[in-house]
Amino acid sequence: MKRVRKAVFPVAGLGTRFLPATKAIPKEMLTVVDRPVIQYVVDEAREAGIEHLIFVTGRAKGVIEDYFDIQVELSNTLAERGKTDELKLLDDLQPQPGTASFTRQQAPLGLGHAVWCARDLVGNEPFALLLPDMIMQAEKGCLAEMVELYEKTGGNVISVEECDPAETHKYGIVGKGETIGNGFKITGMVEKPKPEDAPSNFSISGRYILQPEIFDILATQERGAGNEIQLTDGMLKLADKQDFAAFPFKGRTFDCGSKEGFVEANVAFALWRPDIREKVIDNMQRLMKTVKPAQNGA
Repeated sequence: MKRVRKAVFPVAGLGTRFLPATKAIPKEMLTVVDRPVIQYVVDEAREAGIEHLIFVTGRAKGVIEDYFDIQVELSNTLAERGKTDELKLLDDLQPQPGTASFTRQQAPLGLGHAVWCARDLVGNEPFALLLPDMIMQAEKGCLAEMVELYEKTGGNVISVEECDPAETHKYGIVGKGETIGNGFKITGMVEKPKPEDAPSNFSISGRYILQPEIFDILATQERGAGNEIQLTDGMLKLADKQDFAAFPFKGRTFDCGSKEGFVEANVAFALWRPDIREKVIDNMQRLMKTVKPAQNGA
């Protein structure tokens, strides 16, 4: 069994739900408290032992590459001003030389296509896939827990969460098999089933460990929903040949691809911070009492 050393981050999306901000700023660089969304996802990967970060980018996403590079002028200025804490923070977040790679997805052909674009950088080994819109909050990261399960099961591992059984039509749903380690075997996958047809209420939640054979499948994958190459379709074909297991994540997940999820993430991570928690609570209570909906709906 090969160790999971590499992680893929598909960051080529246009972020149209956050216009006009994303006209100039990639959605992955919008900040939750004081860190870009993408930093939270990268931190989760590094906690899980990931050594090589692979970003699948698009046009106007160069600022993501700049963010993970050294800014000499900033570092020099902080050093001159004796800002040792800030310098240490930047050093801790900085990937080591040669451990971050960037490739382009020239056309918006879906998640499956974005994953396929990373094939040469991943090579013939298992890899993690983290959707950057989804940031997770837990004492121990979701991917770290998934790696523990992978070390027991091999094959492929997907993170799942329990959803309202009446809302299975909104998600990809997996069938629940026997318990194994800190998860369970997957008996099937269905994309957005009606509640009466759903094999369970465990929905796929944006973290994957996949074997490299998925690349050969995606290379010839026909376009599916939205006229895009769907990763779920590829995983269904891979499941005919390889085992899949699920890790039920028990922490909090925030969909930062939606406005409400992004705001919720800011509040939750602010409340998690001992240095600002009490002030945030006081301000939130005051605002909830005094702020009313705008008359013009803005």
